[in-house]
Amino acid sequence: MERPGGILTTLYLTSALVGIILALAFRASLRDLAHLELRAAWAFIGAALLEGGLAFATSRGLIAPEIAGPIAKTLVVGLVGYGLWANTHLRGLWFVGLGLFCNALVIFANKGHMPVSAEALYKVGMEAYIPKLQQQYDAVHTLLSESSRLWFLADVIPVQVLGYTNVISLGDVYLMVGIALTILDGALEAKRKAQEPLEIDLRF
Repeated sequence: MERPGGILTTLYLTSALVGIILALAFRASLRDLAHLELRAAWAFIGAALLEGGLAFATSRGLIAPEIAGPIAKTLVVGLVGYGLWANTHLRGLWFVGLGLFCNALVIFANKGHMPVSAEALYKVGMEAYIPKLQQQYDAVHTLLSESSRLWFLADVIPVQVLGYTNVISLGDVYLMVGIALTILDGALEAKRKAQEPLEIDLRF
């Protein structure tokens, strides 16, 4: 579940850190990480900023959720889809695509909203969000109910890690795995290219 005004920034950054640690464990260098070949990075950054910005705008009453929700998801799917198409060489990004697909599927099945489990919110001490979810306070989220479709893809997984609490979806899990694997895969590919012998054609 997104907090007001942002995405799952902490978990996404943690996933990136895990990817960096794994890359270093596989003897990739910081230089290899710096040369990670991520094409069309602007598409992923734009998708994150767009979704976070619209969530912030709707939580402040600047845009109606029923308008912002479909706009956010359509543009995010388009941007991330383009980013995936531009980076078919990074296999980890397909987990990102799978996570995006799972989240988009449940959101479209529930008329533009991501259902959030009240039970999961209670487990992590976030029950104060329940009244807000009942009022659909942002562009994406609503409270999970008996009429919610594909509930198993909704925000039903309570997370408490090192003081960080949230409720996330299976799609978010795939997204985080994809981020870590993309960094690992990209760093190892950069290392492999750096170790390739330099071929100089001396023929005249």
